[in-house]
Amino acid sequence: MKNFGLLILGIVIGAVFMHFYSTKQETTLEQAIVPPKGLIKPAEAMALDKAFDIKHRIINDSLFKQSADGGDNRSSWYSIDEIENYIMYAKDQAQDLGYTLDGLRVYLGSYPNAKDKAGLTTMFFIPTGTKNISKGSFLNAIQNQSPDIPGGDGLNRGSNGIPPGENYPQ
Repeated sequence: MKNFGLLILGIVIGAVFMHFYSTKQETTLEQAIVPPKGLIKPAEAMALDKAFDIKHRIINDSLFKQSADGGDNRSSWYSIDEIENYIMYAKDQAQDLGYTLDGLRVYLGSYPNAKDKAGLTTMFFIPTGTKNISKGSFLNAIQNQSPDIPGGDGLNRGSNGIPPGENYPQ
């Protein structure tokens, strides 16, 4: 009878622990979705796009020949799979280079002119991180950003907008 009582006590204690464990997992999943800093609403995105329109038009129209296929690029599109794969690749490469990946920097670039075609604008990602020598840097903590990782491969060649010169939203 004594062993039967211990068995029942063990089952009750196990059930209580399972209840708390499953509740903790649900809470962790709910807490995992935190809005990132820098979120903007569509109205602000439109305002930023329109403000850039003026600069883009002045520079593009006055200095460069127009592209016959819809104007210069105003956006680049990457699939979620491409970005997730790139992040995994960049983390691995950063570790091999002696860095800890902590971010991605987006650069504007331009392809060179080819034959009678104007070189279109592109946007590309470059990995950023801190050297693994120290646990952290006071300067980086103040700046809230890290330098580009020397030798880190970037991600480019996203799809153009449709047409390339189309404004936000597409």
